[in-house]
Amino acid sequence: MQVILGTKIGMTQIIGDDGVVTPVTILQAGPATVTQIKTVETDGYNAVQVGYGQGKNLSKSVTGHVKKAGENINPKVLKEFRVEEIPEGIKLGDVITVESFKLGDKVTVTGISKGKGFAGTVKRHNFNESRNTHGFKGNIRRVGSIGSMYPQKVFKGKRMPGRMGHDQVTVKNLVVAYIDAANNLIGLKGAVPGPRKGVVSVEGKE
Repeated sequence: MQVILGTKIGMTQIIGDDGVVTPVTILQAGPATVTQIKTVETDGYNAVQVGYGQGKNLSKSVTGHVKKAGENINPKVLKEFRVEEIPEGIKLGDVITVESFKLGDKVTVTGISKGKGFAGTVKRHNFNESRNTHGFKGNIRRVGSIGSMYPQKVFKGKRMPGRMGHDQVTVKNLVVAYIDAANNLIGLKGAVPGPRKGVVSVEGKE
């Protein structure tokens, strides 16, 4: 089953045998433990839940939930992956490693993008600045008019200043360019959303 959770380490370059330099993002991926298997009969859909990392001060409900997969399992993150059919032979407590992937596989990566705090429209939505000519008041980054006299309200979704970043971002068709099974490392060609030490999920197409 080609699913795994990992921690983003950072970006680097690898040089192939043909001398081509490839930019890659290195992830500390797995090992992840199967903590729950959902089926259509019991839950209405098929899914596999996996746990990753070492958590602290887990609630009693989470501790009791993951205890079914084995002793001394304290995952920092739990994530569910929906599947068309439950993979044959998979069971609670199984460990998933980077060895389930191979070079050249295309994967989908999901993570939380970098938070940038409160931002104006120029930075957040790529608005143009106002004219900075003689006689202008000088506040060239202000929003300006945000609506007409009717219906006397601002419509939802209006592009305005606000919190920027820290959103769930999914990047598709990243290529596996490096695998180090001994150290649980996997390298993906290109950029992966999120800051260093951010947790991301990797899902392949078998």
